[in-house]
Amino acid sequence: MPHIKLEDGVPGILGPMKFSPKTAEPLNALANALLLADEGLSRGERELIGAYVSAQNDCFFCQTIHGAVASAYYDDEDWSFMQSVKTNYRESTLSDKMKALLTIAGSVQKGGKYVTEAQILAAKEAGADDRDIHDTVLISAAFCMFNRYVDGLATTAPTNPAIYKSRAENIVKKGYSGDSPYEPYD
Repeated sequence: MPHIKLEDGVPGILGPMKFSPKTAEPLNALANALLLADEGLSRGERELIGAYVSAQNDCFFCQTIHGAVASAYYDDEDWSFMQSVKTNYRESTLSDKMKALLTIAGSVQKGGKYVTEAQILAAKEAGADDRDIHDTVLISAAFCMFNRYVDGLATTAPTNPAIYKSRAENIVKKGYSGDSPYEPYD
């Protein structure tokens, strides 16, 4: 049960955003800037970072919705690739560059000072450039905030994967401030 009165049927981050449209607007703008950028990392890679950090933070809603969006970009119909990334990305089929960037993301999740020069060097040696590293750190830091917003208010989350798949399709088409971001979940 949420810690504050949120509208029924509006789970995860959507509940607090509907509760406070004034803060939802810049949060959606940030999500769009981070996740829908077409410079450097692909949109799928960006979502993958967000889903991974959310899994590390044990934020069910965020890891599931962003995992679904990443899966849509990666054409991962049964979410098996996404699951392999969340459980052991080092053994997944990800590129060495993405493995190095997820190492950085995992360090940011623990705290910014956990990122090491060796991790940065390994990412660069694997093909990451300064933009990739910058965006990885910022996406990871933002998702820590988003995860704490969702879980700090004890928002609800549906358990039916079909709901997340449907929502992911809408996000891929319209972004994070689409026409009706607050449609109730069934």
